[in-house]
Amino acid sequence: MARYTVVSMPGDGIGKTVLPEAVRVLDAVGFDAEYVHADIGWEFWVNQGNPLPQRTLDLLKEHGLGLFGAITSKPKWEADEELDPELRDKGHVYYSPIVGLRQAFNLDVCIRPCRSFPGNPLNFIRRTADGGFEEPLVDAAIFRQNTEGLYAGLEWTDPPQEVVDALATHPKFKKFAGAPKEEMAISTRVFTWKACRRIMEAAFRYAEKHGYRSVTVCEKPNVLRETSGMLEEAAREVQQDHPSIEHWSTNIDAQMMWLTKNPEDYGVIVAGNMFGDIVSDAFAGLVGGLGFACSANIGDDVAVFEPTHGSAPKYQELEPSIVNPIAMILSAAMMLDHVGETDRADRVRKAVAAVVEEGKVRTYDMLKMPGGPDVVEKGAATTEQVTNAIIENLNG
Repeated sequence: MARYTVVSMPGDGIGKTVLPEAVRVLDAVGFDAEYVHADIGWEFWVNQGNPLPQRTLDLLKEHGLGLFGAITSKPKWEADEELDPELRDKGHVYYSPIVGLRQAFNLDVCIRPCRSFPGNPLNFIRRTADGGFEEPLVDAAIFRQNTEGLYAGLEWTDPPQEVVDALATHPKFKKFAGAPKEEMAISTRVFTWKACRRIMEAAFRYAEKHGYRSVTVCEKPNVLRETSGMLEEAAREVQQDHPSIEHWSTNIDAQMMWLTKNPEDYGVIVAGNMFGDIVSDAFAGLVGGLGFACSANIGDDVAVFEPTHGSAPKYQELEPSIVNPIAMILSAAMMLDHVGETDRADRVRKAVAAVVEEGKVRTYDMLKMPGGPDVVEKGAATTEQVTNAIIENLNG
C-alpha cells in the first residue's frame, strides 16, 4: 500500500498534459504515492451544471492532498451560453472551481514562490549605469490571502433592497443614491482579523525558516484604509514575535514599479486576494513567466498544489505537446515539501535548475518563439523532452 494518496485533478486544456508529466517526475524521484483521479472543470459545468462535483470534494476531504492542473473559466454570459440547454433556467450558476475548492476547505494561505533559475533566457535583466547589463537574482515568495477580499464572491447585479439599504448607511454611498438598483453592480471586499493574523503568522514563519530578512505587506492602506489597514495591523502585531524579520510596507501600484527596479530587495510579500494575484504574476514575469509559476493552497486539513497558468486550450490538441511543464513540476515539489519529503523536493528543484542552466532542452517560451505546431521543427523541445531531461538529472 502506498504511503500517500494524492487526488489528481487535471482539469481543462493543458492541465491534462502537464499534470501527468509531474507525476512522472514524482515517480522517478521515488515518491511513494497512489493517484486517485477526480473530476473538475469546464466539461462538468457544460454537461452537469457543476464544475466542482461533490464527489471531488469528498475525495479531497478523505485524502487531504491534491494536485491540480488548470481550468477554463469564462465570463457569466459565456458560461450560460455553453451550458447544456436541458440544464438552463434551473438555477445553475457558474463559479470558478479552484475558488470553490479554496472556499470549501478554507485553503486560505496561498504561497507562490518566484525564484529565477540561472541560465533562463527569460530572466529579468536591467541596464547598468555604465551601459552594460546585469541579472539580479530574484527570490520572492508571495503569500496571498486566498479566501477573503474581492474573490470571496460577495457581489450582486441589481442587488437586493436590503443590501442597498445597508450600504446607504455609509456617508460615501450618497453619490449613488440616485442610481436605480437594477443598474447597479456591487462587489465587496471583506477582511477578517482571524484570516489576516493567520496569513501573517504563516508568512513570518516562512521567512524565518527560509532565511528571508523581510516580510512586505503589499496593499493600498492610504485608500483602502480599513481592509488594508487591518492586514497592516496584523503584520505589526505578528512581527513582535519575530524580531529578526523586518516588516516593510508597499502600495500595490508603487510595487509594480519597484519590482522592475530592485526585485532582489524583496523576500516574502503578503497581500489580499486581488493584490496578491497581481503581484505574484508580476514577479513571475521576472523569472520566466507562468511556465515557471508554481503555487500551494494550504488549509488546516487539505492542501492543493497547482501551477498558476491557465488552461491554454489552443495548445491542448497539439501533437507532440509543446507546453512548458516546469510550473506543474515545481508545484509537485511544493507538495513534497508539504508532506515532509524535503530531500526529494530539493532533488526535483535541482534537476529543474540543471536543465535550465544547461540550456540544451528549452520549450518554445524559453526560446521566445510564438507558440504553434511548427516550433519543434525550429528547435523547441516538446513537453515530454523537458520532463525526460529533468528525470535524467534527478540523480545528478
